Amino acid sequence: MGIPEKRALVLLSGGLDSATALAVTMSKFDEVFALTFKYGQRHEVEIEAARKIAGVFGVTGHKFLHLNLREIGGSALTDDIEVPVNRSDVEIAGGIPITYVPARNAIFLTVAMGYAEVNHIANIVIGVNSLDYSGYPDCRPEFIDAFQAMANLALKATVEREFKIKIEAPLIHLKKSEIIRTGNELGVDFSICISCYDPGENGEACGECDSCILRRKGFEEAGIADPTIYRQPVK
Repeated sequence: MGIPEKRALVLLSGGLDSATALAVTMSKFDEVFALTFKYGQRHEVEIEAARKIAGVFGVTGHKFLHLNLREIGGSALTDDIEVPVNRSDVEIAGGIPITYVPARNAIFLTVAMGYAEVNHIANIVIGVNSLDYSGYPDCRPEFIDAFQAMANLALKATVEREFKIKIEAPLIHLKKSEIIRTGNELGVDFSICISCYDPGENGEACGECDSCILRRKGFEEAGIADPTIYRQPVK
């Protein structure tokens, strides 16, 4: 096994943010692993996107795990609830949306810290962003800080001081346009990243959900051409 502090595990969803977080991580650590969850999301095209992204960057290892959060439900991403469309910036920033998946990041990070302990990985990287998704409680700095503190109290490896777990969120204070610029500089192929909450079978984006709106606005503000394929022309 390598040196834990020089190894990192990235939570890779197949979206723009996690792809950029992976690119940032690849530039900082000797060995980078990716962990992708099949959690019962309505559309699994993002799973294939994650596979492609990991392949492009040549990660040391890519693990796929099944967690059926559909059994819990309560989200437009895991339940038979309509995805909100064509919301204004004020509406998007106005509270916790129905696309929030209950406890998702806490669950993902809990599994990730177990995987990290077994594989001697000290750094866990998650592509959360608190500026665009301020309504999501599990995308906020205080959540990341609290989870890191908990992780270091919960594991045999940390209690016995083999290594300490560090939860890294390199995009947490960046605007979407800044994330896109960062990813562009680090060679992220945004054309294979799936951000849409309701994509078509071939990965084409709806262009109307909150994620599509924020992504499109981010490309416009970054001054970078948006390679996203939409199901219908975006006005």
